[in-house]
Amino acid sequence: MQCNPCLSSSNTNTKMASFPMPHLLPCTSLPHTTTAANIFLPSSLFRRRRTLHPLRCSASEKPQDDAVELPLFPLPLVLFPGAILPLQIFEFRYRIMMHTLLHTDLRFGVVYHDAVSGTSEVGCVGEVVKHERLVDDRFFLVCKGQERFRVNDVVRSKPYLVGRVTWLEDRPSENDGGDDAEALAREVEGYMKDVIRISNRLGGKGEKEMGDLRRNLFPTPFSFFVGSTFEGAPREQQALLELEDTAKRLKREKETLKNTLNYLTAASAVKDAFPSS
Repeated sequence: MQCNPCLSSSNTNTKMASFPMPHLLPCTSLPHTTTAANIFLPSSLFRRRRTLHPLRCSASEKPQDDAVELPLFPLPLVLFPGAILPLQIFEFRYRIMMHTLLHTDLRFGVVYHDAVSGTSEVGCVGEVVKHERLVDDRFFLVCKGQERFRVNDVVRSKPYLVGRVTWLEDRPSENDGGDDAEALAREVEGYMKDVIRISNRLGGKGEKEMGDLRRNLFPTPFSFFVGSTFEGAPREQQALLELEDTAKRLKREKETLKNTLNYLTAASAVKDAFPSS
């Protein structure tokens, strides 16, 4: 299977039992992503978090009343609600899955996986919004992120992974720090504009009018949009995806963007002090 990896995170990523990863190739025939600007985060801004014990593969456990079964794709990226993910499917097991999906739900779960932290317990549903089947039975897909879920256990791993999942939604903010989601969203948008402005200057692109980055989004979907722009930091993206409080997510994003802005500002000052000849 193939995809266009672009994002990710750093939290206490709970792991599932190990299973073969799909092969990935660059998907050049499909659009990259709908985000207006991906924000590159220097790896030095993040510290590696510890991981938890893997889930057991057990289909005999009593299912929860609100749990459903969902096909799962382990990928080296994080999908957020509302984000666009292009994929190319060519492995036999995933072609089997696609044939099933095209006659049923058109939805599957994307879960972040890397060799160090394993496979995360929290993922996001990808819904197939456009597909093209080629003569050699490969598939080109465009998927859109929908609701988040938590994997309770693995139902089966062959021919492809299927998990029993429950849905996740943000809970009302605890208000322990007096953080208002709307005010935080405005602050985050301001930091995003500053980061993009300095990044463009460092890249020699000049000053550009940013416009409305929020696009009339409410704080919760905006917080997912912001997380989707954090290119090069999948573990940090995973941490943001797992949070169940919009204000806490926005506050974490604000701190990340603030640190990134400080880093870029220093880099810009050095560049101005020592211009290339």
